[in-house]
Formats: sequence, C-alpha cells, structure tokens
Amino acid sequence: MSLIFHWFLPTNGDSRHVVGGGHGTPATASGRDRPPTVAYLSQIARAAEDLGFVGALTPTGAWCEDAWLTTAMVSENSERLKFLVAFRPGFVAPTLAAQMASTFQRQSGGRLLLNVVTGGESHEQRAYGDFLDKDARYRRTGEFLEIVRGLWEGKTVDLHGEHLRVEDARLARLPDPIPEVYFGGSSPIAGEVAARHVDVYLTWGEPPAQVAEKIARIRKLAVQEGRTLRFGIRLHVITRDTSEQAWAEADRLLAGFDPETVRAVQAGLARSESEGQQRMLALHGGGSRDGLEIHPNLWAGIGLVRGGAGTALVGSHTEVAERIKEYAALGIEEFVFSGYPHLEEAYWFGEGVLPKLQAQGLWQHPYGQQAAPSAQVPFAGTGTPS
Repeated sequence: MSLIFHWFLPTNGDSRHVVGGGHGTPATASGRDRPPTVAYLSQIARAAEDLGFVGALTPTGAWCEDAWLTTAMVSENSERLKFLVAFRPGFVAPTLAAQMASTFQRQSGGRLLLNVVTGGESHEQRAYGDFLDKDARYRRTGEFLEIVRGLWEGKTVDLHGEHLRVEDARLARLPDPIPEVYFGGSSPIAGEVAARHVDVYLTWGEPPAQVAEKIARIRKLAVQEGRTLRFGIRLHVITRDTSEQAWAEADRLLAGFDPETVRAVQAGLARSESEGQQRMLALHGGGSRDGLEIHPNLWAGIGLVRGGAGTALVGSHTEVAERIKEYAALGIEEFVFSGYPHLEEAYWFGEGVLPKLQAQGLWQHPYGQQAAPSAQVPFAGTGTPS
C-alpha cells in the first residue's frame, strides 16, 4: 500500500518566514509577503499536483480566506489535485453543506475531501454567532455528520436532535464519489464522534509514542462502533540535501521570531479550549526556545508563533524519510505537510524525499509517474514573487 501525501494551501498568506496565526490568533505580518491570491495558490496547487501530492488542505477561521470559495476557484487551474476543505459544521446548515459538497464534486470532477473542524475557541465561534460550549459543539458535529452522510447515501432524512433538526431532507443529485471525511480532536468526546462518523482521523505532529497512544485509543473506539478508520498526521517539513542545511533553515526561521510576537501568540493560545492545542503548547513549554527538538528530527519551533499544527520534520531527505517510516509503522497512512514558503518547500520535499520513499516501495506517484529526480535548486524557474 502506498503512503498518501497532501500539501497545504496557505490562504492566510505565505512568506520565507513562518506565517503565524490560527486558533483565535491573527495571521502575522509576514503573511503579507505573498498574498493568498488565486494566481499564487494555483502555482502551489499545480506544483503539488505534478510532484505527486494527492490533495491540499485549506484551513478555516477568521485568520484566512474562506476555504470553499478559494478552492473552488483554484480547482479551475489544476486538473487532478484534490482539495481537503476545512469547514466548521456549526456555520453551515447540514442540508446546504451536503448540497455544496455534491456540487463541488460534480464541478471539480470528484476532487473534494472534507476536513470537519468543530472549533476549539469559544470566543472565535461567538464572532460567527455560535454560542455553544465545546462539548455541545462536538455533539452538534455528530448530528451534522449523521444528516450529511444520510443525504449523501440518497436517504430522506428526518432528525430531531439536541442541536439540529431537519425534516424531509433529500438531495436532488448525489455526490459521486461521496467525499471522504477527515477529522481531528484529542478530547474524549472528539474520539466518540470520530469513531462513529469519519473516514480519516488526523492528529497533529506529536512524538511517536503519543501518536501511538492516540491511534490505539481511537481505533478501539471505532471497533466498538463496528467501524475501521484510517489515520493521518499533520506536520510541517524542512528538508534539504544535508541535515546541516535543514537545521540551518530552522535556525533562520527561529531567529525571525520577534519575542513580543511570541509572547502575544502564546498568551492567546494558552486560553485555548482545544485539548490538542494544549498538547502542542506542552511540547515547547509554552514559549521556550530551548529543547525544541522533542524527538529526533521533530522540531516544535513552529508552534511558538502558530496555532494548530506546531511541529516540523527537520533533516536531510534521508532522515525525513526515516521519520515518515517511523510514523507509518504506527499506522499512519496519510501525511499532510506544509513548509515556508509553500511553493519552494513542496519542491524540496517532492524532489528530495518522495524518490527515497518510492525506491523503498513505500510510495508511488498517484498518477503513474516517476518521482522527480533530485535537484540542487528545486524551485528554479517558477517565477516565484520575491
């Protein structure tokens, strides 16, 4: 079985520095270095497609552009890349969301994947008119997915739930194929929702021992529901021809973190209700710049200025491939990567790491192509904005 790799569309802006933000914190000023125009995001999408990434995650929240609209436009400038669209079920009526997904599938040629984000920050949810507490939001997510999945299967749905109510709901045209549902959450109630409703459970890039514990817990819950899930992991990546070059790049990014920005971001993230976010903060001690390599080639520096996924694989192409193999041995089948800038880093990974995994029989190009040969300057001639 081939491992599956996805990339990331930075709809909050891109830069040669880390663009912070997320989980209730705004994007940092570096996000204005390369605005998230459809033209630039399409460059990234086409590069990811050519290199062999299956899909591209697009975030959701007040800090970035709307994922549905942006991916619909970018899909017109790509051919095969799928779009892992993050969205919050509390903001869209379930029947409308099911219809939107069905339309996206038809118009894109079946290239929609859905990343359901329940929302871990009450203050941000309230800005959108959602005043439920965290546990209630997860219960609503469960009802939402029950409705949507029933509609996608061609059923007429009647549900009088705790939070959602629909009567005689039905889709005139069904999605083909039915979009796969991706979902993450570290709290007990998140595990229950995942076990009952989702296809792929995503975890942020914690050290392997913690990931193994989480996989075992979610897998057990799924078995109790009579279901089998796949597992994925969300990480950043800094990969170069040598380990020294990769860590020099990590040090360069770290040197660009303004101390006041770090303090402000960490203060905001410390108020997060997300258990997953608190687990991310614990990896770097809430803002410490010391001891950031928390497992061989696993660096927690990104989390100093960015909410959500805060760790990166850092090392030579061989080292990064070995860490991927380590996570794969735990049961991780899908990897969602990103890097700064996203255009150049996609080439470093695609031309450096994927050929090594392909040579070991762990990955094959989804479109039947060979991985690109390694190149010293992988992004030459892309016309990247400075």
